[in-house]
Amino acid sequence: MKKSSKVVLSGVALSTIGVTSYLLKEEKRKNKFISSMQMMKNKAINSINKDKQVMEKSGHPDPHDIEDNTMVAEGSMYAVNYYDEKKK
Repeated sequence: MKKSSKVVLSGVALSTIGVTSYLLKEEKRKNKFISSMQMMKNKAINSINKDKQVMEKSGHPDPHDIEDNTMVAEGSMYAVNYYDEKKK
C-alpha cells in the first residue's frame, strides 16, 4: 500500500470517528442519530423483503390472482398476433 493511500485512509477513519463522537455527545443528537439509523435500516429491510416477494411471485404465479393472469394472457396474445401478422 502506498504512503498516500494510507494517509487518505487514516484521514477518512479519523473524520468518521470525529463526526460520530460529535453526534453521540449530546443526548438529543444521539437520539436523533439513532432514530435516523433505525429508519434507514427499516427501509433497507423493507426493500429487500419487497424484492424477495417479487421474485417469489414471478417464479410461481398464483392461479387465483386474476389481475396478474390477465396481464400474462394479454401479453402472450400480443406476441402471437404479432407473429401471425409477420407470417402473412
